[in-house]
Amino acid sequence: MTGTPIEVPESFALSTVQREGERGRAWLATLPELTGDLLRRWKCEPTQAVTHGQVGIIVPVRRTHDGTPAILKISFPHPGNVHEPDAFAAWSGRGAVRLYERDDARFAMLLERAGAAAGAGGGSLADVEDTDEAVAVAGRLARRLAVPAPPELPRMSSLVAEWECELRDEDRELGSPLPARVVAAAIGTVRELGQDQPDTLIHGDLHFTNVLRSQRPEGCQRPEGPERDPWLAIDPKGYVGDPAYDSITLLRTRFEPLLTAPDPRAAALRRLAVFADAAEVDRERARRWAQARAVTAAHWGMRHGDPAWVVKATEALAEALT
Repeated sequence: MTGTPIEVPESFALSTVQREGERGRAWLATLPELTGDLLRRWKCEPTQAVTHGQVGIIVPVRRTHDGTPAILKISFPHPGNVHEPDAFAAWSGRGAVRLYERDDARFAMLLERAGAAAGAGGGSLADVEDTDEAVAVAGRLARRLAVPAPPELPRMSSLVAEWECELRDEDRELGSPLPARVVAAAIGTVRELGQDQPDTLIHGDLHFTNVLRSQRPEGCQRPEGPERDPWLAIDPKGYVGDPAYDSITLLRTRFEPLLTAPDPRAAALRRLAVFADAAEVDRERARRWAQARAVTAAHWGMRHGDPAWVVKATEALAEALT
């Protein structure tokens, strides 16, 4: 294995320090040594430059014992990342990339390589131009991922009281930016659907760029087991609850066609219907979860400085679905 230290992308370093402050700066200083240690321990060679997501770096590698291409992912330690490997372990390659190795203490995983990194043209669902097709693929994948959840994973139903308080508090502290009926509808969904959730493992952040093609480069040995699904999920939250909960991200992925449609509500409901039918979930539950989560997303965007157009679009979506 090469001894050349990895280079942390400057954009990732800047965003991490801006978000996490000195704690982020201290973690970044450990990354080259940490990455080298994991590469040696898991017997991998880097094959491409380091890339990154919002909270972690991605190192494309090849496993030296059998030549399998893989991805080394190291995330900033955060409660939202804790159950990602648990979700991958529970799915065991069913509709998601395979988990080869994990180091939970250091928020690191060695994962199956997929998407453009695996040599496939059009690496993610974001590259599929037909929105209905992309939403249907995501819906079918959501259905495939909806398996009985391990008992140790936290249930979203236990967070209902906290969600309701947050909706009320954010509305009051932000000066009630949304109409009262819109916030009331979101609170009603949390009360009525929040506790009525199955013990089902769901993705939690199912948008187009978190779904990758599974094709592997020519000449690469496929992993043992059944033929891979054509599309594979990455970056799960490891939530346990209602599969209809994932509907909002498929609306926010491509806002403009919804908001510029002659009837934005009808356009949003149509896209939700495509997802719900493919995922085999109730359309009304999908609408209600999407509306409630749009309210939460609008509040979060105002609080954390999302671009004005994103906040306005999310507000419009929340109103259209009420």
